[in-house]
Order: sequence, then C-alpha cells, then structure tokens
Amino acid sequence: MPTVGDCLRLHGPSFLKSAQQSTPLHVQKVLSAIARCRTGKLGHVVYRCHSCRQDHWVGRSCGNRHCPTCQQEKTQAWLGKQIDRLQPVHYFLVTCTVPQEVREVIRSHRQTGFDAIFDAGADMLRACAAESRYLKEGQLGFFGVLHTWGRDPMMFHPHVHFVVPGGAVAKDGSNWLSTPTNFLFPHSKMIAKYKAFFKERMKQAGLLRQIPQSVWTRKLVVDVTPVGGGEAVLKYLAPYVYRVALSDNRIVACDEAGVTYRWKPSGTKRWKQRRVTGHQFVKGFAQHVLPKGFRKVRYYGWCGSNSRMTLDRVRWLIWLWRGWTYWLGSGIAGQPETRQARPPRCSHCGGDLELICVIDAEGRMRYVGTLVNHATEYLDSG
Repeated sequence: MPTVGDCLRLHGPSFLKSAQQSTPLHVQKVLSAIARCRTGKLGHVVYRCHSCRQDHWVGRSCGNRHCPTCQQEKTQAWLGKQIDRLQPVHYFLVTCTVPQEVREVIRSHRQTGFDAIFDAGADMLRACAAESRYLKEGQLGFFGVLHTWGRDPMMFHPHVHFVVPGGAVAKDGSNWLSTPTNFLFPHSKMIAKYKAFFKERMKQAGLLRQIPQSVWTRKLVVDVTPVGGGEAVLKYLAPYVYRVALSDNRIVACDEAGVTYRWKPSGTKRWKQRRVTGHQFVKGFAQHVLPKGFRKVRYYGWCGSNSRMTLDRVRWLIWLWRGWTYWLGSGIAGQPETRQARPPRCSHCGGDLELICVIDAEGRMRYVGTLVNHATEYLDSG
C-alpha cells in the first residue's frame, strides 16, 4: 500500500515548482524531510541479529513531528506517559473551535490564531471554575491538544481538545473538590466566556477588523463530553500528537494522476473514498504543517511542569477524598506496571536486533558505543 511519503515523493516536486513562492520555507523543509524519510537519502541505520547474525540496513527516519511513518514510537511513549499521569477521577473532553469566517483569518495568521484558541479556551475553563459552586475557586489541572483538520483531512478546521478532570484542588491545597460525573460547568456560560476571551485575543492581535461582525452575534462552538476515566480519549488523541491529518493506512492509491484516500463523514461510521489531484493532496497536507517551534500540546495548572502542586500531591488528595489511602498506599493494591521498550526484531528469525552503526547522508559512518550513543538520536527536522 502507498504511504503519505510515497505521495509526497511523487507529487511534491511539481507542487513546489508551481507554488514555491507562496509556500513558506519551513513547510518546504517538512515536505522534503517526509519525502526522504527511510529512503536512504538521509543515511542508514545498520542492525545485526543476535541469533542468525543477519545484517539489516534501514533508511534513517526523518524524525519530523509531521511524519506519519516514523512517529509511532513517540506516540506510544506519549500515550503511556499520559495514562500514568491520569488521576483516579472522571474526566471531560472540552472542544473549542471557531467559525468558517475565522478559520480563513487564522490560515493567514497561524501562530496568533492557534495561540488565541488555546488561550481563550484555557481562560474560559479557569473563569468557569472560579464561579463554580462545586469547585469554589479551586485550581484546575488540564491539558489541550491542537487539531487543524476535520473529518476530511483536506479541510482546514483548527480546534483544541482540552482534557479536563472533573474536579480541582481546593484553593488552600488541603483537599480535592469534585464535580458531578455528568456535569462540568453550565454550557451557556462556557460558550459566552469562550467567545468573549477569543474576541479579546483577536482584538489584541489587531485581527478583529478582518472578522465579519456577524460572527460575534452567533454562538461559538464549545462541546463538552464526559469521557469516564480518560484513557479512551487519550488513545483517540495520541495518534495526532506526532503527526498531522493523514496516516499511511488511509492512502488507497497514488499514481501520476492523483491520490485516493479514505475519510469518514461526520455523523456516520462508514468510510468513503475521495480522489484528488496530486497538487490538491500536497496543498491539503501542507496546510496542516505547524509554525516552527509551535507547541501543539499545552499543560495548565497542576498538570504543568512548573506547578508547585505536584501530581503526586494531587493524587494523594484524591486518595484521601476517596478513602483509598490505606489500600493504595500499603502496596496491597495492584501497582502500576513499568513499561519497557522492546528491541527491534529480525525479519528472518524473529531474534533481537543490535544496533551496529549509523551512516549519515554524506556516507560517514558513526559507530555506536559508549562514546557516541548520540549518533542514534535523530533531531526533529521541522
């Protein structure tokens, strides 16, 4: 089956030839990196099987965060870490998006527009928590993940998913405050506050005049969904943290005339196929390339790394609230399992592979040992 990399290798050069002037340099670099990923143009990694002593030459990965081929390990590592960070409470998925008229403004001002959705959504959650009769100005801890596509990956549809626990740490840090399992904040209040905060962000950025006034007479979409313990929604979000828009398994066909891919329309569970020209495919993929250095996952409150309230302290408060302190703290209860990465396997005999050396794009060999372990670490190329 063809991959996204195959499609970009076939149609990327013609797209850049016709649209190079309008395509930012960092986007060109991303398209080039994905097109060269694991082809040998970036160098090779050489493995040797412990059992049959067979050598395996593998094209180096591009390491780009937009690449759907080489980010699987990072995705699983992120998912495992976030599952470990989950607290034993109920969670909500809060999605903040913008109307079509605003999307076109954000398309031309990506950094500012994406930041505005993040900031407005986070400010809305904090403001609602401050007024909640359940949380009583308690401190929230949550994180958000940016998506820039809809059901059809050729669509530009920026929105942020916030994963929010149904509770907060009391203002004085002494106990855990909980919301009902099916209620976070009044929905109408969330919509009103999100619109007000987002409008203010657009005003501060000098973009308010580019947005039709009719937008502010309508409700902006804020969707709130209870998601139980949160693990299922993490598994939904994880594949999109280290890649964008399309996975390789959605590419049906790729030829000189165009690309056929699968997509699932909203409101249905049935997959459909869509055929686009090569130019349309590369343009549609390129529109989801993030600004250089942009953080698409952001942590707030006690979920942040610089918070004085540690996750262990939060978990202890929840144990006290649930009455679990003896059961979980004594070691009698089941303890979290330690995850260990499995070494790559030999395609001939299934044995473990040992890393022998890394060869860079210029053909220089870098032997792997205690002094040059850095040779196996691939820098993100975009």
